[in-house]
Amino acid sequence: MAANQPDIDIAPFIDHALFDPTATPEQVENCCQQADRFGFATVCVYPAYVRQAVELLHGKRPKVSTVIGFPIGATTSTVKLYEALEAADSGAAELDVCVNLGLLKAGKIDEFHRQLAEICEETDLTIKAIIESSMLSDAEKQLAAEICMEAGAAYIKTNTGFFGAATVADVRFLKEITKGRVGIKAAGGIRTHEQALDLIVAGATRLGTSHGPELIRQRENLDNS
Repeated sequence: MAANQPDIDIAPFIDHALFDPTATPEQVENCCQQADRFGFATVCVYPAYVRQAVELLHGKRPKVSTVIGFPIGATTSTVKLYEALEAADSGAAELDVCVNLGLLKAGKIDEFHRQLAEICEETDLTIKAIIESSMLSDAEKQLAAEICMEAGAAYIKTNTGFFGAATVADVRFLKEITKGRVGIKAAGGIRTHEQALDLIVAGATRLGTSHGPELIRQRENLDNS
């Protein structure tokens, strides 16, 4: 471990993501095995694979999370709620929900709030609201975060990873806005152990990445150097 880096075990922060559009059941199984081996917080898979992941991780530490309205967030409220309820019925413990940024930018705040609040209330699961921070101004980030907290989200998530990467600046900004009322999930472009540490120090309480095992191995290499 380098002298200038904090001694933090990043494994419990990681949502181990598998969002390759060609992902197979065999890859889902491998993802679950890795999550169990390294002690990650969750595996995050597409809704079609929730039931398989739940069965594979039954009785193990990692939980199963999935995505709703992914990656755009522009499906209807009815479709999003159905997708969320089906995921809950399949055994998902956490839902990463893409909010509708068009509603936010159009000033349709009540509809924006209602769409997320319905999912929070009807599923009673841990909800992470993905605000796609790289596409918003600071004022919009603050508004989105405040509405999502009011709607019942347990985390504000920076990005899907499809349109931009998590930044230390955004995590710090969200930490200042949320003031510890909810968690902050940094996601998108996290490829090194150093990045992960920087985001945690900035205030991230969860990390979304498909590179979890690599980050742990980087830490091990630092310890052995």
